Amino acid sequence: MLSKHLPTTSRHFVRLLRPSLQTRPFSFDLALDHKQADNVPGTFHVQTYNAISPIGLSKYPASTYEVVTDRVCPTAHAIMLRSHKLKEEEVPHTTRCIARCGAGTNNIPVSRMTELGIPVFNTPGANANAVKELVLCGLLLGSRKIVQGIGAMRELGDKGEAREKVEKIKSQFGGQELKGKTLGVIGLGHIGSATARDAAALGMNVVGYDPGMSIESALKLPNNTKLVENMKSVFANCDYVSLNIPYIPSEPSEGGTHGIISRDLLMSAKKNCVIVNFARGELVDSEAMKDWFDSGSDGVYVSDFPDDLLYDHPNTILLPHLGASTEEAEDAAASMASNTIQNFLENGEIVNSVNFPETRLESRGDTTVRIAIVNENKTGVLAAILGELANANINILQQVNRSSSNIAYNVIDVELDTLSEGKFKSWAELQEGLTMVDGVISSRFMNDVYGTGYAKKIEGNYYV
Repeated sequence: MLSKHLPTTSRHFVRLLRPSLQTRPFSFDLALDHKQADNVPGTFHVQTYNAISPIGLSKYPASTYEVVTDRVCPTAHAIMLRSHKLKEEEVPHTTRCIARCGAGTNNIPVSRMTELGIPVFNTPGANANAVKELVLCGLLLGSRKIVQGIGAMRELGDKGEAREKVEKIKSQFGGQELKGKTLGVIGLGHIGSATARDAAALGMNVVGYDPGMSIESALKLPNNTKLVENMKSVFANCDYVSLNIPYIPSEPSEGGTHGIISRDLLMSAKKNCVIVNFARGELVDSEAMKDWFDSGSDGVYVSDFPDDLLYDHPNTILLPHLGASTEEAEDAAASMASNTIQNFLENGEIVNSVNFPETRLESRGDTTVRIAIVNENKTGVLAAILGELANANINILQQVNRSSSNIAYNVIDVELDTLSEGKFKSWAELQEGLTMVDGVISSRFMNDVYGTGYAKKIEGNYYV
């Protein structure tokens, strides 16, 4: 057994061993802050906000995960949420990751979480079918004056005149068919490519714009999709336009998408263009949209988001953010988020993160220890980490280093039997040495006792 007790200090110690879970003989002593003394080793705690799908939460094994839904968990290892606006003070020091059951993460302080070394995950594609179906519904709502017709029938019904006058009023609600018309899809990710495919099946011609389109999305597009080089070409040549791009708070001139549907684009659109927005309300410049309507346009704006300026305009149809509000989408998003959290907590794998680089590394078996380190992406940090391992006479079996902007993530598999009696006398001392390297934010020694093995540096102090 490799466990070696550290010299007596003011910290509490716990022997990390759960022989019944796995056969891997990995046990070591770690110092625990007294504030975490009630955090029973062997269980990962997942804090939830909002009502998360029970099907998604059922993905967590009850023997090794505790899902906290009815109280605040001060020792949460992961956080799951939907629309809850997360504050930094709701993220305890024990938190390893955050997952949103949905695509957008504007309700999470992502930049601050990056500084704290916490990956933020989303669930791209989980709600794609639900949103795509509502986009198609939006195209029809904008084409056939369905909403106005329903209102008129209710008024006639209240007066008892529906049967008498229905044939006289129906001419007020004429529209056009989708077949043979041209749909412009701006953004060809999961939702955009699905919209393009189904619109083509309805007989529409499809024009697409997405400078960052993936090969996966390209393969999903109808064969006759015409790709153009800018959004102005979309608005100038299409009868319908569907917005399917992410919202980035800064202005377009700064690389953002706030108000990217501008006056210039709208004034280049066809007079009767139908614009559907099931991405984010902030993509559209509302004042520019109103000016377009008031300039004589017969166009229609269908949006899934509130708009204080356009909500009562006769050319606008607003829905109460229904895009992903289906049981199927909520189940799929929660299931994806649960699986993503488990893969990260147990294996160190990062997929679908909006602030950390994708990282995968296959396990080398029962005789290895996996170490994951989050650090600032700056010169010399990786060399210092490897130096600490060399000083401990640790043999590295495999490693992967990934970086994204200001953050870097390392997963290192080392041999279990190579800790020396040199600079570090225990795995706990080694972890402290690694964590206190200049530029390192946190470290994890993945072992058989879930909820343990995590350390981070907070304002220069070592916290376990």
